[in-house]
Amino acid sequence: MAKVYFTKNITPQSLIKLYEIVGKKLNGKVAVKLHSGEDGNKNYLKPEFVKDMIDYVKGTVVECNTAYTGARDTTEKHWHLMDKHLWTKYFDVDIMDSEGPDLKLEMPYGVQIKENYVGKHLANYDSMLVLSHFKGHQMGGFGGALKQLSIGCASSFGKKYIHGAGDPSGDYMATAQIPFVTAMGDAATSVHKYFNGNIVYINSMVNISIDCDCDGNAKAPCMKDIGILASLDPVALDQACLDLVYNSNDPGKKELIARFEEKIGHLIIETAEKEGCGSTCYELINID
Repeated sequence: MAKVYFTKNITPQSLIKLYEIVGKKLNGKVAVKLHSGEDGNKNYLKPEFVKDMIDYVKGTVVECNTAYTGARDTTEKHWHLMDKHLWTKYFDVDIMDSEGPDLKLEMPYGVQIKENYVGKHLANYDSMLVLSHFKGHQMGGFGGALKQLSIGCASSFGKKYIHGAGDPSGDYMATAQIPFVTAMGDAATSVHKYFNGNIVYINSMVNISIDCDCDGNAKAPCMKDIGILASLDPVALDQACLDLVYNSNDPGKKELIARFEEKIGHLIIETAEKEGCGSTCYELINID
């Protein structure tokens, strides 16, 4: 049974505490995957909150360009936003698909897609720390560790490939929901397996909006902050976050759950579990 560690104490020090309790020391060159935040978004995890954690593992903040038009769809614009959001002030930053060709991860086990295109620079790292902001998502239902692995690590082309469920041409954003979220599960599994255990996941359940940090006009949070969770298992971690929402007494959960279910977000978790990315059977361990 997977172990998921949980604390209600939402502080920079809690991130480090949970990382230490998880018990996996990330060695070598450490990539720190997080969301840089679309221009105008107010909910994303801020550099000041994660600074101590990133410094602790001597990590490099990594991101990839977007497929949609915005402030992060080209490397030049993305660097500008990294400066504006102060990521470059505090950290070494790497936009992993700033040069090609993409790194192609083969996944014969994939249900919807058999290959995943990630930023070329992923190959430069020995391990990864995934710092996710758990919230809703206007296309995937929810955003957590699995989304960071899939859409987050995918190159701009790779994002089109996932959204198109294997067909990046045409109106790839109009793909039917089940093939799309299944492809997300496929892609997440490929990155998890790529690091072969040299990966740690931390989800912060704060600023919980129904919209993703990729939305410059995201809705305000609909629930009160819940806490921080960490695990070596991204499937168990995301499932635990969903369960905390469903079991919450916060009336705002209705809006968030409606987003989960409208977009069939649970299928991302189910797909990843079937492919050996992790397990929905977990033990939630409370940490003071």
